[in-house]
Amino acid sequence: MYSHDIIKKRILIIGANGMLGQRVIHFFFPRENIQLLACSFEPAPCFDNVDYKSCDIIKREDIKDIVLDFYPDYIINAAAFTNVDLCETERETAWKINVKGVEYLAEASRIIDAHLIHFSSDYVFDGTRGPYDERAKPNPLGYYGRTKLASENVLKISGAYYTVLRTNVLYGIADNRPDFVRWVVASMKKGTQIRIVTDQINNPTYIDDLVQAIDKVLEYKKYGIYNIGGREFISRYDFTLRIADYFNLDKSLITQITTDELKQPAKRPLHSGLITIKAESELGFRPHSINDTLEIMKKELSL
Repeated sequence: MYSHDIIKKRILIIGANGMLGQRVIHFFFPRENIQLLACSFEPAPCFDNVDYKSCDIIKREDIKDIVLDFYPDYIINAAAFTNVDLCETERETAWKINVKGVEYLAEASRIIDAHLIHFSSDYVFDGTRGPYDERAKPNPLGYYGRTKLASENVLKISGAYYTVLRTNVLYGIADNRPDFVRWVVASMKKGTQIRIVTDQINNPTYIDDLVQAIDKVLEYKKYGIYNIGGREFISRYDFTLRIADYFNLDKSLITQITTDELKQPAKRPLHSGLITIKAESELGFRPHSINDTLEIMKKELSL
């Protein structure tokens, strides 16, 4: 058992080895008033100094045992099957991780009245009339979006205390988890020609802004659904141009294409993005500008 004598908040992080999980740990550790337990499917963590347990989110008893043993005040579920195209063919696995795993976490959370924070996506929308606020009617185009919408619905009927943070196009720094920005920079520095779509519009989300939103949810004890996204609505192609400009890269290496030309297995919402007015007014959410985030990444990575 874990000692609770001087602990004010106990936070359980599921999917801790992933990009979001790593940044959550980076943000909350070390703090005297917080005890963390990190969990992921892998046998070992990709970080140091934080208690870690290997767990499988699709195993109900694993989740129940960890939750009842640690007895967290908050559970942050950063685990997900996020390969949008693979979701079309690996549907059973996608459903088990993205829906059943959330159901098991909600069941365990309800037993101890823990606050469960879960992440969803703009892929719950069809991208015909974006950007979307929290009241917009979902209509997912592909199986990934269907699993994320199902996970939201699982929580709504679970009886657990929950918050869903919807987000889109996450980018930022995490070990062994290359993001869009670093892929663009690394490819162009090698002189590689890259093909970027011009017809997908979102407000890319800097991962540390999402972590800031998590902290605000904990601070203000807010429940329900909140959209979290960047300040600027921009096409993927224009986002790439901004990256190239900031890092003084050769923009002739960027080729414009349309989403249809990629012939991907899963359909993408094209005119999408998330309106964040609710999060700004109720959580005090303040996203960085794209240029500010590129400056932060450049300093941290010495790019």
